[in-house]
Amino acid sequence: MKVGVNYPFGNDSDWDRYKAQSDGPQKVTDQQVLDEQLALVDLIEPLGFDSYWAIDHYITPYGMTGGVLQHLTYVAGRTSRIDLGTMVTVLPWYEPVQLAHQISVLDNVLKGRGLTLGVGRGAAVREFDGFRVAMDDARIRYNETLDILRLALSQEWFEYQGEHFTIPRTSVRPKFRNPERILGSMKSGWASPQSLPLAANAGLGMLLTNQKSWAGYREDVIEFNRLRAEHGWDPVQPTVCVRAACFEDEAEAWDVMSRHNLESQHSSLNHYQLDDVARFAKTKGYEQYASFGTSTLTDEEQTETTARPQAWGTPEQVFERLRRIQKMTGAGEFVLTFKFGNMPAETAERSKRLFAATVLPRLHDLEATLDLTDSDDLAVSPA
Repeated sequence: MKVGVNYPFGNDSDWDRYKAQSDGPQKVTDQQVLDEQLALVDLIEPLGFDSYWAIDHYITPYGMTGGVLQHLTYVAGRTSRIDLGTMVTVLPWYEPVQLAHQISVLDNVLKGRGLTLGVGRGAAVREFDGFRVAMDDARIRYNETLDILRLALSQEWFEYQGEHFTIPRTSVRPKFRNPERILGSMKSGWASPQSLPLAANAGLGMLLTNQKSWAGYREDVIEFNRLRAEHGWDPVQPTVCVRAACFEDEAEAWDVMSRHNLESQHSSLNHYQLDDVARFAKTKGYEQYASFGTSTLTDEEQTETTARPQAWGTPEQVFERLRRIQKMTGAGEFVLTFKFGNMPAETAERSKRLFAATVLPRLHDLEATLDLTDSDDLAVSPA
């Protein structure tokens, strides 16, 4: 199976300063974060991984790629073999014709390498406010932008009339190098149950972004492919994101995973402001998110729920955990995150290098199967 890598480009130590709107000195500068993680990205290809997937975040310390397509175009110029993917491109934030041109340039720069467009609608009010886009309009802007991208990828000349976008007859230049492949590989990530049928009925693939249990995702994969079958479409396998901590010592692996996973969870809460239940409850299309902010989990419970199921431990333990996750979700490709929270770059690099030497070859040899039966034998043990 294929194995890719993701880095969050977050400055998780900067939240207190950011929320206070202080212009005082940073504990860790944004420049250090960028330099360290770009250096880690440079290792992906030489260590034998298959792909790199980038996030699309702005405004806060949560993720600082400066936009996923700009970031990936830089990485495309630094590499020669690996495929690239977006996890995800947040469609409501962009003017769709300009977005199509940026995608075309990246597709051309890759010179035949794969580009997978993961798409989503976003959920952070600070980002919507910063781009002066109403969250209430996110669903319709997402749908219209997806329609326009599909037109741009399938027709040299196209036009569009929608609620938000009116586009006169136009074209994208340079022409796409691999438009059919991009169209056929587009994937959707989701957090709310309402988004799953929208993605499945739109003919998109699955991008599981590590926001629920593997058992919950298994149910999603079965339901997603059931909806596809109603259209007469073949089943698809998801791309699955997993956090990884691979060390010779199991105790060190758990310490790294549990400590920095919790930091990352806190950063996510800050970025998405999930505790602002009232705002989600009254925002069109985001009502389901209100339930996320009512959680009363302690840090210990949060760690057991979100860190324990990840891929951590010795190389053998990491392989077995990933093998079980593959069986559970039917993953066709893993996207592994080796650095999260305030983890030192040196720690992340040690983990990644050991994984590449000991686990990656075994995963490359692993047959990525898809089992859509309701079997109780596929439970993922946290042990």
